Amino acid sequence: MRVWIDLANSPHPLLFAPIARRLDAEGHEMLMTARDNAQTVELARETWPTVEIIGTASPKARTRKAIVMRERVRDLARWARAAGAQVALSHNSYGQIVAARQLRLPIVTAMDFEHQPANHLAFRLADTILLPEALQGYSLRRQGAATKKVRFYPGLKEEIYLGDFRPNESLFQELGVQRSPRTPIVVLRTPPSRAAYHRFDNPLFREVLEAIGQEQNARSVVLVRHPEQRLAIQALDLPNCTVLSRAINSRSLMWAADLVIGAGGTMTREAALLGVPTCSVFAGTEPAVDRWLRERGSLRRLIGIDGLPPIRCREQPAASLEDLRQRSEILIDCFAEAVASACQPLRARKRQPATAS
Repeated sequence: MRVWIDLANSPHPLLFAPIARRLDAEGHEMLMTARDNAQTVELARETWPTVEIIGTASPKARTRKAIVMRERVRDLARWARAAGAQVALSHNSYGQIVAARQLRLPIVTAMDFEHQPANHLAFRLADTILLPEALQGYSLRRQGAATKKVRFYPGLKEEIYLGDFRPNESLFQELGVQRSPRTPIVVLRTPPSRAAYHRFDNPLFREVLEAIGQEQNARSVVLVRHPEQRLAIQALDLPNCTVLSRAINSRSLMWAADLVIGAGGTMTREAALLGVPTCSVFAGTEPAVDRWLRERGSLRRLIGIDGLPPIRCREQPAASLEDLRQRSEILIDCFAEAVASACQPLRARKRQPATAS
């Protein structure tokens, strides 16, 4: 079967790389598209050099956002029809889901954030919805996640691709970040300022960044989402702060860090699962998956600058790479099985003998 995977955001190339490998090994043909948003294309081309780029970053204005999405749906539908796509797979790529519904393709999607407004669209149009078990008990039926559509998987989506992780021990040297055994490194991820679910500023993130800037013995490394964020942070002129200008292996960066502070979701959870001391300053309603990590002692939620922990070199070891690989295999099975189930009706129709006219 031709399985069409659409990569709509920066975490998606990492997420779907091991899933695509499994599906390819099972005899499926992979069709890849990506939206030119944040670091999505740069990361996607590392695994799929010929990935088809369709669509641009989502603007802030809601009217313009709707126009850009409509244009992407149109272009995705044209491309998928010409490519002969048979099954659509994504992590709630709304453009792909609408385009696939227009083409009457089976739709398999995943999601892990119950407060995303567009869930109402994606869940109603999808045939299969993959959700982490942390969302069990939440009323998602009102968003269109009917019980017969939902499959829960035993973990978090970040665990799927952390099984691929191999630390780059020389990353700090490559980035020109000076460190010593007594120099704590803090890695920060900026807020998702253009996302539909984050329609407000996050002053706490700036307060935390400036507080770390006053720590003479510490170094901070900031991973931004958008160019305007890079310019705003550079304007603060913090002497111990490095703002990265390109996509990197952020997992290796966090693996070697002493503290990770995230104002979004995915990278914050990656750091927590890697066993690194992690704080969230996400300004929206706390996601169920973050609460799941917090209740297990892997994540601390900051609601004010007073809650910032001491900036010091960590003593606890990182997570076991072997454990990460084992967890990954379990979750990849769940996604592969969902795609296989979506393909069964198509295969059944192919096996049916032609009726006499």
